[in-house]
Amino acid sequence: MAGHSVLLHLFGGVALLIWATRMVKTGILRAFGERLRGAIARATKGPVRACAAGIMVATALQSSTATGLLLVSFAERSLIALAPALAVMLGADIGSTIVVQVLSFNLQSAVPVLMIIGVGAFMISDTPIVKQLGRVAIGLALMILSLGLIVQASAPLRQSEVLAFILQRLGDDPLLAMLIAAVLTWLIHSSVAVILLFITLASSGLLSVPLAMALILGANVGSGLIPIGLSLRSGAAARRILFGNLAFRVIGALLVLAFVDQISAAMSALAADGVRQLANFHTAFNVVLALVFLPLTGLAARVLEKVVKEPQAQGGEVKLSHLDDALLERPQLALAGATREVMRLADMVEVMLRESLGTFEASDSRRRQEISRIDDQVDALQEAVKLYLTRLTRGTLTDDESRRCFDLILFTTNLEHAGDIIDKSLLELAAKKQKSRTSFSPEGWSEIVSFHRQVTDQMRRAINVFVNRDVELARQLIAEKDKLRDMEKRATENHLKRLREGTVASLETSALHLDILRDLKRINAHITSIAYPILEASGDLRASRLRSEAPGPAATASAG
Repeated sequence: MAGHSVLLHLFGGVALLIWATRMVKTGILRAFGERLRGAIARATKGPVRACAAGIMVATALQSSTATGLLLVSFAERSLIALAPALAVMLGADIGSTIVVQVLSFNLQSAVPVLMIIGVGAFMISDTPIVKQLGRVAIGLALMILSLGLIVQASAPLRQSEVLAFILQRLGDDPLLAMLIAAVLTWLIHSSVAVILLFITLASSGLLSVPLAMALILGANVGSGLIPIGLSLRSGAAARRILFGNLAFRVIGALLVLAFVDQISAAMSALAADGVRQLANFHTAFNVVLALVFLPLTGLAARVLEKVVKEPQAQGGEVKLSHLDDALLERPQLALAGATREVMRLADMVEVMLRESLGTFEASDSRRRQEISRIDDQVDALQEAVKLYLTRLTRGTLTDDESRRCFDLILFTTNLEHAGDIIDKSLLELAAKKQKSRTSFSPEGWSEIVSFHRQVTDQMRRAINVFVNRDVELARQLIAEKDKLRDMEKRATENHLKRLREGTVASLETSALHLDILRDLKRINAHITSIAYPILEASGDLRASRLRSEAPGPAATASAG
């Protein structure tokens, strides 16, 4: 077989292995994602329990990287402390070795069985979990199949003098081998796939056991690099977890690498088969790593908190200057700081709303992209304010302070929803209009501009109501909301009239026109929500807009 053909088949087997690993992980996440997140959320009572949760989650996902990314999402919401998170990652490193142990056996005979079960479950069942378990079975079958393809494709390479020379040099320099494996693992984004590749190549006689061990150590280091690359924009809380996990792996790998020849001899005494030696080595490395560092997670957390600082806000980043945890014991000051951040949030949404109309006249996507960046900041700020106020409610508050917390959370949520409507709906409509190269009729565009102007004015009124908590202003805000509802109804009727008259521009943009009016009406509903708690407290809000009793026939007759 020609050299290029050998490499083509080898890379094809590796590609199938990577895809199959991803397929299994996706199926498990879709079937049991919420349960796995719940297991991590409960893993805060002691390092041993946290480590056990990490083992369970990573075993299910076949990926310590996926577990790390789940932890990042928890850390960004202050749902898990640093020390237990580090313990979870140590457990996740062990859990990711279990699938390597299983697949290191010869399971080729299981491929057709897994395929039949997987395809049957995925295509016949209507139950989502069963379908995803079918996906997992297909993925496992493809992983086993890909390992067989790699063995077959690598057989001719045993005769290559060039490859033998390269591998001999790597064997003489295990540190370089470890670095190469770390980079390869980071590039492929799957330590399980890379380690199975090394074990398979060793079983084919291409790699010596000591060299394969050095490469496996590098894969473990590379596995710690993957989630860092995927979470570069995360906050300090998330990066501390990932840097701590990487530090554990690097320290452990360097210490073990110095004794890799002696360890290889010890492993050969426990198992004659090189494949079993390597699989056992991979598991033993991560188990020992957990045993050594698990008691040190508290100390490591304190060191990481001093070393990894929150970066200074730059450019488009959101700086939370008024959410000071030190003020949580002083509710009035904490509420004042949160109120200032909510005002900033409202100003950002107002900018998004004001600028959104221009996207329907723009000839490129630059304005849409800028508004989308503001929406990302709105989402981050709303989440931070919500979590800060939630922590504040855990303390002792007066009834007025508790009500104020609830009002602030409600208003920020509505502002965030308004921002999402602008970003996810209005901007998409603008992009659709630009792509179709259509234009509104002059009358239709004038109605949209007028309606947009009224909603923008409502936004300014809502901010004034939020600042002043004035009952009369709140009543005016609700009254204007009713006027806007009538205005939207008239604009829709005028548009339908133009459709009946056959106005070409109205026919081409009918869906866009009605969707814009609908989205602006939805935005108005969210921003006027600030008035309801104020009017409810003052007694000016009715419990229901329905009449208490429908007029009966007698009442109708007497009225006549």
